[in-house]
Formats: sequence, structure tokens, C-alpha cells
Amino acid sequence: MLQATPLTDGWILRHEGGALPAVVPGCVHTDLLAAGLIPDPFLGRNETDLAWVGRREWTYERDLAPVNGHEQTDLVFDGLDTVAEVLLDGRLLGRTRNMHRSYRFDVTGMSGRLAVRFVSAYAEAEAVRGKLGERPAAYAEPYQYLRKMACSFGWDWGPTLVTAGIWRPVRLERWSTARIARVRPLVTVEQGVGVVELAVEVERARVEAPLTVEATVGGVRVRAALDGTSGTVRLRVPDVRLWWPRGYGEQPLYEVELTLLHEDRPLDVWRRRVGFRTVELDRSADEHGSGFTFVLNGERLFARGVNWIPDDVFPSRITRERYRKRLGQAADAGVDLVRIWGGGIYESEDFYDACDELGLLVWQDFPFACAAYPEEQPLRGEVEAEARENVVRLMPHPSLVLWNGNNENLWGFRDWGWEARLAGDSWGEGYYLGVLPRVVAESDPTRPYTAGSPWSGSWAHHPNDPAHGTHHSWEVWNRLDYAGYRDDVPRFVAEFGWQAPPAYATLARALPGEELAADSPGVLHHQKADDGNGKLRRGLERHLAFPEGDFDRWHYLMQVNQARAVAAGIEHWRSHWPVCAGTVLWQLNDCWPVTSWAAVDGDGREKPLYHELRRLYADRLLTVQERAQGLVLAAVNQAGDPWAGVLRLRRMSVDGEVLGETGVGFGTERRAVAHVDVPRELEPVGPKEFLVVDVDGLRALHFPAPDREIPYPRAEFDVTVAPGAVTVTARTLVRDLLLQADRLHPDARADRGLLTLLPGERVTIGVRGWETPDADAARSALYFLEPSR
Repeated sequence: MLQATPLTDGWILRHEGGALPAVVPGCVHTDLLAAGLIPDPFLGRNETDLAWVGRREWTYERDLAPVNGHEQTDLVFDGLDTVAEVLLDGRLLGRTRNMHRSYRFDVTGMSGRLAVRFVSAYAEAEAVRGKLGERPAAYAEPYQYLRKMACSFGWDWGPTLVTAGIWRPVRLERWSTARIARVRPLVTVEQGVGVVELAVEVERARVEAPLTVEATVGGVRVRAALDGTSGTVRLRVPDVRLWWPRGYGEQPLYEVELTLLHEDRPLDVWRRRVGFRTVELDRSADEHGSGFTFVLNGERLFARGVNWIPDDVFPSRITRERYRKRLGQAADAGVDLVRIWGGGIYESEDFYDACDELGLLVWQDFPFACAAYPEEQPLRGEVEAEARENVVRLMPHPSLVLWNGNNENLWGFRDWGWEARLAGDSWGEGYYLGVLPRVVAESDPTRPYTAGSPWSGSWAHHPNDPAHGTHHSWEVWNRLDYAGYRDDVPRFVAEFGWQAPPAYATLARALPGEELAADSPGVLHHQKADDGNGKLRRGLERHLAFPEGDFDRWHYLMQVNQARAVAAGIEHWRSHWPVCAGTVLWQLNDCWPVTSWAAVDGDGREKPLYHELRRLYADRLLTVQERAQGLVLAAVNQAGDPWAGVLRLRRMSVDGEVLGETGVGFGTERRAVAHVDVPRELEPVGPKEFLVVDVDGLRALHFPAPDREIPYPRAEFDVTVAPGAVTVTARTLVRDLLLQADRLHPDARADRGLLTLLPGERVTIGVRGWETPDADAARSALYFLEPSR
């Protein structure tokens, strides 16, 4: 039987100045940090002082003892970052140049000093650029010239910390006769019967040995002989329970086991969990253009999505528990789709296992982002090998529903001046429209493929045409107010978002000793977007007065504006289902403490946007929309049951007076939207009035004027506290009330975000991690909109 021995201990990291203990899996930065040789790059402006790390060569070493008892011994690396030579006692075993692949070396009968010598990623990238020529990119760093996590080189939300190291597990595998080299599982459903087809490839040590495979799933067992080095086993499982995305059903998972045998003696075992479901992507043309709608088990769905970036700039630090926590936060916010963005990595099995269990659909980008990528060697062969390995590796996961060729590169070619600069040089189109769809079609025909995001389906339309396929909405934020979201109805919004700083406690930890200000050195360093603070200011001033010199108000108002911006988009787009079939927020998470578009900051704290997302992505959403005929109420029902009731509409003054009131009945089918016209006499007029609509515990508000024009009363409210709770009772209109629990204690968390209370209303906010409740402290941590000055 194959025996695997992890090689986690005994490693050292050699560098120009000597040697230090190394942790494997890990990377150079984490080893230097553990040894106290570098400061924490996440604190202050330390990042800039560590640029030298990515320019050096590094060597990992350990002893490899002799092993016996099997015919063959392999040294297996699940991931090397990135360009390396692997040597044993000075003998070259092989060279690597791809972070996204695994590597296997035959070390049968060998022992001695194992060394993995890493070349600077910069040196390799610059050498490839010198050979193949310049290619344009969104950033100046040379990430497009090698197969490495692009955001190691920095992004508009990430630090430039160019890593090197043995970033995934390494082990010795000892085996005799034969081993399982690859299993490609095709999982389908045919008229209620689950079908698992296992295409098996083996590596032999003894060519003549007769081999069989035995597979089991769901109580079904099948045995088949192998002809040479490959074969196929097909199992049919009657009456299977379907796997559904969260909110649509349960997530049953079935254990699949395949055993390789020689004369009934087991040689190797492959085990995975699978789920039975069907997935289609409806891209058919209609009167609105051409769609982009996910269909799971025959059910059409509006995808409530978030974009995912690597959760740490040093991915080897991300544990199974951390994946589960972050993805659990996504599920708790109503998310049902996570897009793994193309500037990162193919995540570990722990990520996809968590998505399988939580019912989170996974959209997987191939790792290409915001650059023209050369298609010549050595990159072309690496791209195909990497794609074939990872497609097969991830195929068992029912959560995986889409392969996507790249992030923004087709759009970049058309709109960012690349075509003229390239002058006919290769730039990646052959990957996205050739290599990658071929690999997916050959290896995983059970899932759809799309060439890029955004992509309109063909060059017949602009790549980012909102009427066709996927759309990235970045005019809003970069140039336009968030009201611009309402100007069109894309078929599927794969990226959109608005920035805000991280939680106060996150900034305070990341910038020790700094007097925080919107433009203080550390705050500006932890803002990576081009003119990010300028865009924040201009975006706020369209609605609210800018709080000059008041960091606490600035911090609060930026959180308010982020939540409102995202709400403007999602409410508008959800109200247009089924024309618009999904929104994927940029972004769920951060990889360090930074001002960004994230809903969960780099320390794992939820921003107010996160809590707003829970409302926006709930099965049922009530929203007031401006249409040509006047105000319209949209009752969005993504639940599995019809929804009917009586809407309570109130036209109110900001002083709390009810100026008009009525009840209006409505009804909507499951997975549908009902639209109800607001009676003209209840439409608010001028800055002193607003509309309130309530039904079944849901509320929608409509203020017809910008906040800077609204004469809000000075907020008056009472505060009481109890263990785990802060209760606020309003005596006036209190607009966008926010308890910043982390100001009470860095570990404290509130269970709600922004709230608007009418006079006489009361709300209790749950608080975890605050052991000594104090009413005065609670009041000091409460923020709300104040009258314009």
C-alpha cells in the first residue's frame, strides 16, 4: 500500500546572512518574521522597507534519510513559489516555474541533503520580459511574465510583498507495483439517478502486473480491470439526494472511494466527496440582449455573490478554520456564490470543502488578471499543464459551477490601449478562447466555461456591454456617483463596489502610535487605490458635507457611504430580475489592514457594509425605486414560497409627523418580483419629507433629496445596557445609527449595522466580547447623521 510521509520538520532557510529555522508549508517572509529579522509588514509603513526580500535568492534545506521497503519513492511538492531548482546531495532533480502546479520527483534509493533553491521572482519575470518583449498591464510590476499569484506584486487593495517558499505540503510517497496517478470524476444526474464516471490513470513500477480498480459510492460497488495504465469505472446510484446552493435545499455529500488492486491486494486509495446536481449557464438571446443565468437542478437563480481575494498575502498562513470562518461570514450574509478572482490562486481543498458544506457556489477564475500575458514558451506549456491539473483536482466539488478564463483582460485589450501597444504580439486571447476552453471541454464537460469577466460572449459586442453576458461596473466609484448604478440593467454584474476604511480597531492596531487622520501617513499608506481618498471625498460630498479635520466623523461617514452605494446597486438590479440575474460584490475580504471595497476587513471585522449585505441578500427584499411613472415598490422574493401581504406606506416629515398613510396589497410568486406603484399623494416632496414602507418586519425608506439638503433634527435618544446588549430608544428621527462595538473593546462585535429609527422606536443591538457594559461608553460608541453644518 502506498505510504505517505509528510516532510514538515527539520527545514532551515539559508540566505546571504546565514540560516534560520523554517516552517514548511510557509514562505520566506513568515520565516523571517518568526525569527525576528523583519518587522510585521502589515504595521505602519513597514511594507516599503521589505522590498528587498523579493529580490533575493533563498534556499530551503533538510536531510532526507534513506527509505526502504518499496519499489519506488517519490518526492512530492504540492506547491513551490515559484521559480526553483530541487537538488538532492547536489544532484539536480528538476526545475520549477509555476506556483499553481504540483511537482513529483523520483528519489528511489536516494538520500542526503535536500535543497530547494528559489530564484527571485523579479529576476525570472524580467528575464522572460527581456526574451518575449513588453506586455501592458494595469500595474507596473512584472506579474504577467510568470505563473505566480499576481497580487503578490501588489494591487489597489494589497501590499507589494513578493513571496518565495514551499507554500504547500511536501511529502515522500513510497509505493510498489503501481499507484494512482490521476482520477477524473464526472458526476452527473440522469432522470433521478446519480452517475459517477471515474477515469483512472496509473503509474506502474511493474508493467506486467495485472491491475483492477474497485469503486464505491452510495452503497454501489463496481470492479473493473485496467488495460495498461488507464481505465474507466461507471457507477449508477438510484434515488440520489440532490445538492443545492444554500437557500434552495440541502447539501448532501457522498463519499467516493476508488482502490487500486493487484491480485486483491490494495496498492493505493483515492477518496473524495461528491454531490449530485446539474448546472447550466443560460446565455440565450432575448429582447434585452443575451443573458447570463445560472440554472441549478433546473432552478433559475439570481446569484447573490461576492468576489474573493486571497485571505492573506501569505497564503500558507490560511488555515482550514480560517477558511471556514470567512466563508461562514459570507453564508451568514446571504451570499450564495463566491467568485475566486483571477489575480489570486486556485485555493486549497479546505476552501472548496467549506463551500460544499455551506452551499456556496464557486465561480473559479483561471489565474490571469488585468494584463496582457505572453503566449510563447515557457509560459504556454505551463498554462496548459497548470489548467489540466487544477481542473481535475477541483472537479469533485459540487460547489464549483463555472470556469472563467480571466479577469478583465479581454476588456483591457479593447479599451485600455493595449491593441496599439501590442502591435500584433500575443496577449492571452489564445489562452481564453483556445487553450482553456479546450482543457475544460476535454477534462470537465459537466461545467460551463466563459472566456472572461467581463465578456459579452463574442467580439461582436463590446466585452463589457451590459446587455450581453457579464459586466464590471467601475465607472461608478472611479468617476460617477453611485446613483449611476440605476442608469442601466446589466444581465449579470460580476464586479462593482465602493470603498471604506477598515474598522477603527483594525486601523489602530495596524498604525500603532499614529494620530489617526484621513490623510495621516499610515492611513494613506494603507490606501492603495489610485486617488482613493480623493474618490472617497468626492463620493461623499455628493450626499453629505465633508467633515474637515474630524477623523471619527470621516471614518463613520465613509462607512455610511459605502453601505449606501452598494445598496443602491443591489436594490436596483435585484428589482429587475430576471433580466439581471446576479450581482457579485467587489469584495468580501481583505488580505491585510487596508482601506478597500471589502465587507470584512483585514482583521476579520465586519464593516457596516457586511450587515447591509445581510439585508440586501436576504431571500426577501423591499425597495423603493424611481421609474418613469413615479415611485415603485419592488417586493423581491427569492424564497421558495409565494409572498403576499399588505404594505404599510407612510409619508412623513423629518420632524416625525405622519403626512399621509395607506395600506396596499401585493403578491408575488416564488423566485419572482412584484412591483407596486406608490400612490402619488404619498410621494414625498422636497427635502423635509420621506417615505416609509413596512411589511413582515422589512422596511424600505426613500428620501428624495441628498442628505446635505435635509434639515435633520438633532438626534435625541436614550441608551440602556445589559450584558450582551445595547438598547436605543429614539425620541426623534435617528438616521443611520451605528454602534462601533470595536471602540468599546477590540474584541467586541455588534450584530447589526446601520439603523434608522423613527420617533418612539426602539432597537436592541447584540454585542459579543464586551464584558463590562457601561451606558456612557455605549453612547460614545454610537454614531449617527447630524444636521448639516
